[in-house]
Amino acid sequence: MLEATRRGTCRHCGSADLHTFLDLGETPIANVLVEPWQSDDVDAVYPLDLVFCNACSLVQISHDVPELFPEDYPYYSSVSDHLLRHSADHANGLVETRGLGDKSLVIELASNDGYLLRNFVEQGIPVLGIDPAPGPATAAIEAGVPTLINFFGVDMADDVIAEHGTADVIIANNVMAHVPDLNGFVAGMKKLLAEDGVITVENPYVRDLIEHAEFDTVYHEHFCYYSASSVQAIMKTHDLSLNDVEYFEDLHGGTLRYHIGHRVEQTERVKNYLERERESGMDSLAYYAAFGDRVAGVRRDLRALLERLRSSGATVAAYGAAAKGATLLNYAGIGTDLVEFVVDRNVHKQGKLMPGTHQPIYDTDTLEERKPDFVLLLAWNFKNEIVEQQSAYLEAGGQFIVPVPSPAIVQ
Repeated sequence: MLEATRRGTCRHCGSADLHTFLDLGETPIANVLVEPWQSDDVDAVYPLDLVFCNACSLVQISHDVPELFPEDYPYYSSVSDHLLRHSADHANGLVETRGLGDKSLVIELASNDGYLLRNFVEQGIPVLGIDPAPGPATAAIEAGVPTLINFFGVDMADDVIAEHGTADVIIANNVMAHVPDLNGFVAGMKKLLAEDGVITVENPYVRDLIEHAEFDTVYHEHFCYYSASSVQAIMKTHDLSLNDVEYFEDLHGGTLRYHIGHRVEQTERVKNYLERERESGMDSLAYYAAFGDRVAGVRRDLRALLERLRSSGATVAAYGAAAKGATLLNYAGIGTDLVEFVVDRNVHKQGKLMPGTHQPIYDTDTLEERKPDFVLLLAWNFKNEIVEQQSAYLEAGGQFIVPVPSPAIVQ
């Protein structure tokens, strides 16, 4: 087993004034699914905890873990209808507000399977995707989205500029949390951005993580967890300006989209977010101090609910072989004795086992075939979409369990 490396300083500002406020124990890498022939093996596990930087307010995990993006990396964005609609709205909004056309260039970092960039391609707008995961990136290329299979950083920015020029729009959705070299990533974006261009960055909002006990969004791929305050501090370090924010309550448990540029053009909306964060204490350790106790309470209550259901003879499955599901199952110690199997629409996950807990992963049709009494929503961030998809299961008497902010049964 390769070793995890503990960091003694902040990923952004380099301060050693770090304070642990959540310890999830040792868990396997969330997106490294297990092959059936490995079912008797013990998975490699690594420390997973959250620390707060007193100097710049950045929330981050304390360890770096090797080999996070294997050849068979299984996450494909196009599986979610909700995410596809959100991405189309995002792209179309940028086309309209930025006046994009056939002379423009849109670059997406962590472009996955081309789910977002294809909206620009369909309108004749030049694009370039950059993603390190071979499977999704190859799928994007096959779908007509030009994609470089590589990690992005300041050195790669020079290569891209030499071949393609600077970008009118840079999109970095759910990736700034995934980069261990945060400063190199942001410096690369600054270099790559045209003088009058815009960067849009989406990440789950750390406020919602804390207030709604969304601890299962913590896993080894997510190095950092952002507030408007921490993003502003990071951008200021790199002579960029956080100019606007948008909030999406129903995306990944609450997401902020940050608009960033070379010039300072801050809206009243972003100023209000920064002020509210100061007033609520999000820039201080006290805001985060009790989080670990609340998370332990969710684990206790969820296990008690599942144990009660199973002891009464009920059958329980789960929906969503998501990374957050791996965190929840492993932290709560939920094995096949409590949740028998998991279903997922992603064909790249089907036929494998959940990391650590080894539930088999099946197609979603298995719910209608096996009719479990209850289904634990591991992908609760897509609850409305899943409930709509599984209306037949509900009409037949099935029930969902939503684990956070506190375990609840949804009929």
